[in-house]
Amino acid sequence: MDLKAQLKTAVEAAAQSLGMPVDAAIQETPASKLGDYGTPAAFQMAKSAGGNPAQIAGQLAGAVVLPGGIRRVEAAGPFLNFFLDSGAFVRSVVETPFAAPTTGSVAEHGKVVIEHTSVNPNKELHVGHVRNVVLGDSMARIFRAAGHTVEVQNYIDDTGRQAAESLFAVSHYGRVWDGVQKYDHWMGEGYVRLNADPAKAELESGIGAVMHRLEEGELRAEVEKIVHAHLDTCFRLGARYDLLNWESDVVGSGFLSQAMNILEGSRYTSHPTEGKYAGAFIMDVSEFMPGLEEPNVVLVRSGGTAMYAAKDIGYQFWKFGLFEGMKFKPFATDPGGHTVWTSAPDGQPDLERRFGHAEEVINVIDSRQEHPQTVVRSALGVAGETEKEARSIHLSYAFVTLEGQTISGRKGIAVSADAAMDEAQKRALAELAKLNPELAGRSDADEIARRIGIGAIRFAMLKAEPTRKIDFRWEQALALNGDTAPYIQYAAVRAANILRRAEEAGYVTDGTGADWDAMPDIDLTLAKQVARLPEVVSQSVRVHSPHVVAQYALDLATSFNAWYNAKNKQGKPATNVLQSEEGLREARLALVARLRVAFEETLDLIGIEVPAAM
Repeated sequence: MDLKAQLKTAVEAAAQSLGMPVDAAIQETPASKLGDYGTPAAFQMAKSAGGNPAQIAGQLAGAVVLPGGIRRVEAAGPFLNFFLDSGAFVRSVVETPFAAPTTGSVAEHGKVVIEHTSVNPNKELHVGHVRNVVLGDSMARIFRAAGHTVEVQNYIDDTGRQAAESLFAVSHYGRVWDGVQKYDHWMGEGYVRLNADPAKAELESGIGAVMHRLEEGELRAEVEKIVHAHLDTCFRLGARYDLLNWESDVVGSGFLSQAMNILEGSRYTSHPTEGKYAGAFIMDVSEFMPGLEEPNVVLVRSGGTAMYAAKDIGYQFWKFGLFEGMKFKPFATDPGGHTVWTSAPDGQPDLERRFGHAEEVINVIDSRQEHPQTVVRSALGVAGETEKEARSIHLSYAFVTLEGQTISGRKGIAVSADAAMDEAQKRALAELAKLNPELAGRSDADEIARRIGIGAIRFAMLKAEPTRKIDFRWEQALALNGDTAPYIQYAAVRAANILRRAEEAGYVTDGTGADWDAMPDIDLTLAKQVARLPEVVSQSVRVHSPHVVAQYALDLATSFNAWYNAKNKQGKPATNVLQSEEGLREARLALVARLRVAFEETLDLIGIEVPAAM
């Protein structure tokens, strides 16, 4: 239930009936003010239609039709304050499951393509890559919760130098895989060795020959082994994919020429015959990227060689469905049993238009790609696709350091994502044994530790705005107090323990026999927090960042802990559920049951599972 949305609709309908239409903002009132929700709509109405804001607020109060759960409305000067019917509101929160918010964005819940991960297939993922994976995966989960069709893509750069160097190192050093070590880790050892080799400069011709073989598709099977290993890592992190798009297939599918043909017809592109751009195909982006010292972007050099930006533009055009071109076949099956597809020369045409054709495209790429991504987005404007330009989103994120140390895959200064997950699970298990020895002896102790460890890593990567740098530190990520996943998970487990004890005592938790009117304001405050989830999902979609959901999860845990630890005037527990009088007890149990579901729903949006015990 999104009561704020209902209030917004009610206020706007009342304003319309008074002949003063308004886009009403509904806010929670500060703790020092009367009421539960309020709106400054009268200010806006007075500004546009004239009149006294306080008088207009009075008229508005008389005209508004209150939705269920609102007891009364009062005009307080130029403000309109709404007072909740506590019992009715809490009951509605308890009895109403989460529903997709009506965001009204992306062409009314159209298809969203999210590209993330896109790690070079030359070595294992390191902990810095994890931020990309969990940002993209969480965005996919959140957009689905908001009612959108979501397609997750992973771009495989199989023709790049990094892949060539790893493959070259295998033959050059006579390396033989033992079949036991994870394949991408083994390949990475060769890559690091080659880059530390003093004689590397003398090996350029051999590396170039491997790059040529990659471009011809001769070594694809070798690259596929690395990609399968990458997927295993990402699946363990909780990420899921719909489609792998290979660079060799994008290049071979004619995307470049089709995109250039579209851009040829624009007034912003040209083929200069003199000057430094003579013979090249260039694009003037000054109208779309104002302030540039050099507004001309070279797409194709005078010799006919396409620039990297041209390929990216073609790929982005395809994502939006501006043309067709690739073939596809199944590649892998994820842990949930869903097929991961791949582009493939020996695949089948996408006759059902299964892939691409997005209303919005979100590319999760680090902040170093800000300029190239802006060029790609601007190309849609140059092509006259202004709506698609506006819906071409670069989810930019800052770097991750590990315990204060800069990560470098080339130099081998990194902790692999696999090792980070192993370490997180090991530390979580040790912490469980220290805090609660009985838990460490449970048959599901490893699963509990896995959920805590993976949750800690994901949350550490998500809790801050993506543009903020992160210094990942083990002690902070796994702490039971503070802004961590274990803090939230512990609150969810605490809620489950209350319900378990209630059921053992023979009490019901579904609201049967509840006296809703007996609930005091402290319970109302908790219910209001639970009711915020649809609004939070809408905001996360709007700003294209999962940190909004992560922060809400912290707020939910903090609100529950404050409720759980509250004391009355005599200093005794104020919210001891099982000791509450009959009726209030059943109402509180139903509220805790709904809260428990809210924890699971919220954490699932950011790919974190609730452990069975802590």
